[in-house]
Amino acid sequence: MTLGLLLYHPGPQFCHQKSGDVDSACLRRALCGLSGKRMDSMQKQDLRRPKIHGAVQVPPYQPPTLASLQRLLWVRRTATMTHINEVWPNLFLGDAYAARDKSRLIQLGITHVVNVAAGKFQVDTGAKFYRGTPLEYYGIEADDNPFFDLSVYFLPVARYIREALNSPRSRVLVHCAMGVSRSATVVLAFLMICENMTLVDAIQTVQTHRDICPNSGFLRQLQVLDNRLRRESGQL
Repeated sequence: MTLGLLLYHPGPQFCHQKSGDVDSACLRRALCGLSGKRMDSMQKQDLRRPKIHGAVQVPPYQPPTLASLQRLLWVRRTATMTHINEVWPNLFLGDAYAARDKSRLIQLGITHVVNVAAGKFQVDTGAKFYRGTPLEYYGIEADDNPFFDLSVYFLPVARYIREALNSPRSRVLVHCAMGVSRSATVVLAFLMICENMTLVDAIQTVQTHRDICPNSGFLRQLQVLDNRLRRESGQL
């Protein structure tokens, strides 16, 4: 019998460690019918081969610095800028102009509007503004200020967007005044929480379709989220 047949035999004497490495003791028991000389030879040759003896080492996740994130946001700028852009399937990022153009939103098939600049002295739309349309409204009164804690809304907004996108034929617009800081931040948080992206991956995904520029305080809050999610997934 060859070694290949023994290694893939479903018998109870062959096992793996949790890390994916072959347990030497289990392998010895599986090969107990072979001669000592043959076993010694395989221990010196086959069991030392990386594909059998150990798993490939994956480098630990390196959290991005604030400076590297700001550099990434500046270097990967897109050539054009419009009022509204689809940055993820059925998820749009836009500004106040796009949010107020109800006919355009309906034409695009938008079903849900998330306003991250709600309030009387900001983008004052609200559920009343969209009355008589098929648009569902969700508002957050956030300031584009590095000291404003937007992170408290990361999970609720991510859940809202996820539930909306899970509905057939639903499309979501997330907007603020300019569509580059507050709304961009919660879209990045959604991609990190619900699509398992790192912060850098999320930024690169969105910037493929629209220029964004979260303020330094929001970037720090996203860094905290990134570290927590990577820690929970065992990457830190």
